[in-house]
Order: sequence, then C-alpha cells, then structure tokens
Amino acid sequence: MAPPLSQVDLDLILDKTRDLWSEMRNRRIFITGGTGFFGGWLVGSFVHVNRCLGLNARATILTRRPAEFARKCPHLAFDPAITLHTGDVRDFAYPDGDFEVVIHAATETTSREAPQRPLELLKTIVQGTERVLRFAAGHSTSKFLFTSSGAVYGPQPASMSHIPEDYAGALDPLDGVTDYARGKRSAESMCATYAKEYGIECKIARCFALVGPYLPLDAHFAIGNFIRDAMRGGPIEVRGDGTPMRSYMYAADLAIWLWTILLKASPSQVFNVGSDQPISILELAHAVCDAIGVPATVRVANKPRPAAQAQSYVPATTSAQQALGLKCEVSLQDAIRRTVAWHRSQPA
Repeated sequence: MAPPLSQVDLDLILDKTRDLWSEMRNRRIFITGGTGFFGGWLVGSFVHVNRCLGLNARATILTRRPAEFARKCPHLAFDPAITLHTGDVRDFAYPDGDFEVVIHAATETTSREAPQRPLELLKTIVQGTERVLRFAAGHSTSKFLFTSSGAVYGPQPASMSHIPEDYAGALDPLDGVTDYARGKRSAESMCATYAKEYGIECKIARCFALVGPYLPLDAHFAIGNFIRDAMRGGPIEVRGDGTPMRSYMYAADLAIWLWTILLKASPSQVFNVGSDQPISILELAHAVCDAIGVPATVRVANKPRPAAQAQSYVPATTSAQQALGLKCEVSLQDAIRRTVAWHRSQPA
C-alpha cells in the first residue's frame, strides 16, 4: 500500500493552481495512466483540489488493473469523485457521457521488459493515443493534455546547453533504441491533426527527468536507484562514467506545471517540463548522499574518456516561464528529502 502524498506537497499544488480551477466546477475529466507515476500525482492533486475548493468535479481513471490500484491507493480509488474504468489504452470501451477534459498520460516505461518488447511499446503509444483522441473527439472534450517526452528531440547536440521547444531534433528512424521517442513524436503529430480536425485544444508537455513519490526505486531511473542505495547505507553504484548531464524536477512541480499547461496554455502549445538546472550523474550521486545525510561510498563503473563530450539531457524552460509564469518551487535537495520521507512512511 502506497502512503498518501504529503499535505505539504498537496497544499503547494493547490496554492500554485488555485486560480485555474473555476472552469472545472461540475465538470468531468478522463485520465489515462492514472495509476502510474504521473497519474498518482495528477489523481492525488485532483482529489485534494476538488475537495478543498468544492468543485464537485469527477474524474474517470482508465486502468488495466483496478483491484491492484485499489489495494495500492485506497485513499484515491475509493474517493467519491473517482471512478475506475477497466481497459487497455489501445482498445478500451468508451464510458458514457461527456468529458470536457482529457489527460493522456499512459505509457509504461518503468518495467524492465519494455526495452525487450519495442513493437508493443510503439503500438501502445501510437494506437493508444489515437484511441484516446477518438474518444475525446466524440465526447465533447474541449481541453486535451498529452504528456510527451524530451526524448522526441533525439540526442542533444554538444553545442546546446539546453534544448528549446523549437529544436527540430534528429531521430534515426531505423534505430530501435528510439522506439519510445518515435512513438511519442508520432503521437504528438496525431494530437496536432485531431486538434485541427475536431477543434480540440491539445496541449503537449514534453517531460524530462523527474523525482518524487511513486517513482520506482528499482527501474532504469538513476536518481531512483541512487536513493534506494543510499537508504540502504550504500554503496551508490554509478553504472557509467558519471559524466552525463541531467536535471531533475520534483513531482509536485510536475503536477503544478501539467495542470497549468492544461487549464491556462493557449491551444496547440508545446512546453518543455523539467528543471533547467544541470547536474552530472556523479554529482547527483553525491547530492543524494548529502540530502539524506548518509556517508555512503559512491562507486563509478567506468573512467571518463579523455576529451569525450558529456552527453546532456536538459531542457530550456523559457516558454513555460514567460507564457505561464512557471518555475520550480522545490530544490533538488529538498526533492530528494521529500522522496525519501515518503518511502520511509510506507507500511512495512
């Protein structure tokens, strides 16, 4: 059973989005991916805001495993404003009625099997997005949010410190490693086509690296693995040479940004979602130790190659800052501490 999100985080989300929710009063919202990392924060913050502001809004959550979600998050699954709708994003039966808002946040990227099943991953992204868009087009949806990924840009050029939204990117269509990115890129194009054809306000959030409660500590996320290792007392294992540059946004900020993009951004706008503060993977490992306050050893698997250019994955967030007034409210150090506190509060 996963513990609820902290009151501090939920109140922060409410405080930063309070003025955006009036149009949601008495409305219905449909969310895919509502049982994953993004979904835990979207559904959790929706329930909190809905209750505090008395919106009388309702949310229907698409899930393949409703009983599992109910066991994991009973505080969400059994909230009177929440309805669980069973189905796969690629072929789910459409629930009845109008849904003024749709959030498509479904894509399984945390399982270890995903890289070994590239065709299924690609089909899930593309077919799932079209299925959800068709649903939106036929159920009076006015606002649609698609959670895409910074992976759509392809490798970040060495000369570019931060990736802006107008960077066209360069994905190799024959490189199987980029199946996830190509799927997201195709899904974005589909959103644009449906927006033009049906007049839906499609907003696209290209999300970068994140940290926070609900992020798995045993998947392919470096910061999650580092937090796990540090909580065990170390050592922290850096699998590469520690030189890649990343940046990390706390999940409460993610929720603030996603709700703001959905409810405030102009139609057909694209925003990078993430922190613009770069940190190397090696620096990140030490930052985790410092934040948790443990003297864990950091072990680096490989030595940096002389004169090699460090790989980067860091967004420019000027568009979100200027158009929507957004910024990261929670520092990386505080984000790590909050994540650890949440994991330590889980029932034994």
